[in-house]
Amino acid sequence: MNSFVLTPKKWIESTKAIGIISSSGRYGGTFAHKDIAFEFASWISVEFKLYMIKEFQRLKEAESNQQSLQWSVQRAISKINYRIHTDAIKENLVPSSLTKEQAKIIYASEADLLNVALFGMTAQEWKNQNPHLDGNIRDQATLEQLVVLSNMESINALLIQQNVSSEDRILQLNQVAISQMKSLLSAKGVKFLENDK
Repeated sequence: MNSFVLTPKKWIESTKAIGIISSSGRYGGTFAHKDIAFEFASWISVEFKLYMIKEFQRLKEAESNQQSLQWSVQRAISKINYRIHTDAIKENLVPSSLTKEQAKIIYASEADLLNVALFGMTAQEWKNQNPHLDGNIRDQATLEQLVVLSNMESINALLIQQNVSSEDRILQLNQVAISQMKSLLSAKGVKFLENDK
């Protein structure tokens, strides 16, 4: 019970405690590893324990909000880059004689070219496999996938302008996706950023 009293020196001697030191004298005192100090403080004071729980919840919520913000920023960048991609499609792949509905098919096929190169499936295939998830394949992407997707949109726009066939583009884009995902997933800086959220 926390009403039980035992001096720190007696505690250390009786339990052969590690992580806690007690010394007397002018600069003496009791010093403990922070985990031990928190546990003792929580045991002695209900108010302190409640404070610790509330602080932990606040920190987890802040971490979650930061992760959400970083994902949202990258998703926005991906959408902005998509404009570069669609402009290249419009200027190089969509004849002016096509109707809007016919043009939409070309835009969708180019979006799926990127999806297949990065995710290994089209948007419709993903939706069929994940009917319970909200949004689309890109809304469920990881931060790393969104970074690679933004890069791929710019690269594909350049390849379209160079009149590279869709068969060659998908192969090149898939190699880019594999290479960049490996780099991002093994990068210490990315892990640091994620841990720092």
